[in-house]
Amino acid sequence: QVQLVESGGGMVQPGGSLRLSCVASGSIFSINVMGWYRQVPGKERELVAIESRVGSTNYGDSVKGRFTISRDNAKNTVLLQMDSHEPEETAVYYCNVVGVTIRDVFYGMPYWGPGTQVTVSS
Repeated sequence: QVQLVESGGGMVQPGGSLRLSCVASGSIFSINVMGWYRQVPGKERELVAIESRVGSTNYGDSVKGRFTISRDNAKNTVLLQMDSHEPEETAVYYCNVVGVTIRDVFYGMPYWGPGTQVTVSS
């Protein structure tokens, strides 16, 4: 019902910048929360940043002040501007949406994108 397509991953040098994009599709009327998580092999998936439909944001402690999340409700798109990357931030970054309304039906479960690899290396 909901498809998430991520783009923008790749390789970046320490201290560099990347921007991730995620577009949600599937006859969506609205989305409550859109955001990003990341996962390193062998570790739990962790919050990077999320934004509510009305603009409230929440960031993981390690990215505060360096990453910026933004969304376009009309386009069901969420962006993640990542600056001053640190080497330990090599991970798969996943787009996540929660609270999707499709044709007057509310779906409370989370939807995940397939993930996009970000590699921080010199």
